[in-house]
Amino acid sequence: MPALDTREKLAILADAAKYDASCASSGAKRRDSVGGKGIGSTEGMGICHAYAPDGRCISLLKILLTNSCIFDCHYCINRRSSNVRRARFTTDEVVDLTLAFYRRNYIEGLFLSSGIIRSPDYTMERIVEVARALREDHDFRGYIHLKTIPDADPELVRRAGLHADRLSINVELPSRQGLERLAPEKDSARIETAMGELKGAIEEGRDARRHFPSAPAFVTGQSTQMIVGADGADDRAIIARASGLYDRFALRRVYYSAFSPIPEASAVLPLVRPPLMREHRLYQADWMLRHYGFSAEEVAASVDASGNLPLDKDPKLAWALSNRDLFPLDVNRADRSLLLRVPGLGVRAVDRLVAARRLRRLRLEDVARLTRSIANVRPFLVAADWRPVALADGIDPLGGRAPPREQLELFPG
Repeated sequence: MPALDTREKLAILADAAKYDASCASSGAKRRDSVGGKGIGSTEGMGICHAYAPDGRCISLLKILLTNSCIFDCHYCINRRSSNVRRARFTTDEVVDLTLAFYRRNYIEGLFLSSGIIRSPDYTMERIVEVARALREDHDFRGYIHLKTIPDADPELVRRAGLHADRLSINVELPSRQGLERLAPEKDSARIETAMGELKGAIEEGRDARRHFPSAPAFVTGQSTQMIVGADGADDRAIIARASGLYDRFALRRVYYSAFSPIPEASAVLPLVRPPLMREHRLYQADWMLRHYGFSAEEVAASVDASGNLPLDKDPKLAWALSNRDLFPLDVNRADRSLLLRVPGLGVRAVDRLVAARRLRRLRLEDVARLTRSIANVRPFLVAADWRPVALADGIDPLGGRAPPREQLELFPG
């Protein structure tokens, strides 16, 4: 078989990387681009788009170092027994591709993952060398996210943290039993040990920078990914697992990836993928955990008889409809923590409302200017000129205007 050129490798290894969902830059500190100029966004092979907390779209070169792997995980397209076309970049090829795309304003950074070749340590050494060469040999100031390998030497992971903006270690599946059944060569306890070691290293790096400003910068956070729908875990279990990971390892993000059937799949795997809406609902539930102050038990209270979140409504709305006695909230008086529980209000909108009401009493039109959809919000709020119409059970909660000064109950018992 003739050797593959760089473009052919890019086509194979960018396509193989699409199954990794944990690719984003949220929470990372933006580095200045060379010359202080901004980097544009474009479409291209291997380029994905992530979003920062301020809404900026950030383009990343998202590739695998190789799609060859010594492991044979049932759910993975790149497993050892899979009949896929294989390719492998050299470290120099990844460095050259990253710099070439960056100089052409195609990307602002690199997301690099890999199958396991030879051994976890050997593979991790190659990943670290890419990041080291970019930072030290080429003074690369862009964003770097590296996928780390749990079985690799902790010192290699520490070295990766000196060059990357974000590291991630995938727990792979929501349940330990599922991992034992579908990826018997991987160890859930070892994965969590590696996450704990990385958490400790991040805290040590943060403490060193606080006491010694000249100490080398260390990665600021870690993330993980779970495949949804491959092992039978329901949403209640997934939400509980994610909440536990956030509490134990101070993760920046948990990513969810709906299982996708693969060619020549093992008989132990489902024949169909779960609805993509299920993945979307889990991301909304995750946002409730991270930003809106909900506990895992509160989020999971909305699951149906199957243990899954309802597909027909936002879980925040489902929670509100199950806690009707809390609403409507007075937008001019309610605590910020309560306003964050209003369906349709995000963190930014709530902060703007709290700041604006210090200056004057807010009317419904003021709320409308600070939110994306007043129709979704108004049934749950009282404003200076607004009272939601009383609603009966089973009626859509989008009410009309009530008579002036008449306080009506939104959700009567």
